[in-house]
Amino acid sequence: MEIRNAMEDAVKVMVEELFEREDREKSLGYCTCDQCKLDVACYVLNRVKPEYIVSSRGLAYSEKEGLDKVQRQADLISLVKEGWGKVSHSPRPTSDHVVGKPINSGREGPVFNFPTIMGRVFDGRTFAPLGEGVVRLLSDSAEADMVDPNWQNPFVLAGATGGTFIFWPGPVAASLAGGERKFAFEIKVEIPGFEILSHYIEIDVAPEHSVRLDFSLQRVYKIPDLYLFPEGQADEDDQ
Repeated sequence: MEIRNAMEDAVKVMVEELFEREDREKSLGYCTCDQCKLDVACYVLNRVKPEYIVSSRGLAYSEKEGLDKVQRQADLISLVKEGWGKVSHSPRPTSDHVVGKPINSGREGPVFNFPTIMGRVFDGRTFAPLGEGVVRLLSDSAEADMVDPNWQNPFVLAGATGGTFIFWPGPVAASLAGGERKFAFEIKVEIPGFEILSHYIEIDVAPEHSVRLDFSLQRVYKIPDLYLFPEGQADEDDQ
């Protein structure tokens, strides 16, 4: 079963059209790189009502002619320009904003595609989620590369996310004849006032023909909840 959000396609088309026009006319002075394009599309999609469809009839109905479609297009244009202005005035610092350079350039198969790696950090005394710290994903003692600049390593914890951290390691070159391979990672949690915690995992990954760039919650490696204790707590307990 496949469910689609028709508004997602409508927003993508509108963003592409307006960005292409800006590339030609340079009338707004806004950045037109792929990263800003994605950020603008997300801004709009978070502010419009989704239209879910499961068939061609549903798509045809959502695209029906009339005043409602004209009004929808006008609303989308307004939202795109609003979001574009915000994005251009506060550009994402992790992107080089080079126009014409794809975010995921230079990746070819066959490769080992990793699942996203997700976990949560808690206070070992109160069982409350922790924030105000960083979590690092290490491979061979170095910070592992992520699939693109939108996925951060180290991951900065925030109170609003309830102690949750998530990584998506970038693909690694593979040989289709080599078979499945085991990859070892260290998750290192550093929160002021708490003992540093290291947690080790191993993930078995099979080679694939091409790079997988579609994020899916069905491809998540879930780590058991991690508990941190204040500095010196272990020494006090031993006395």
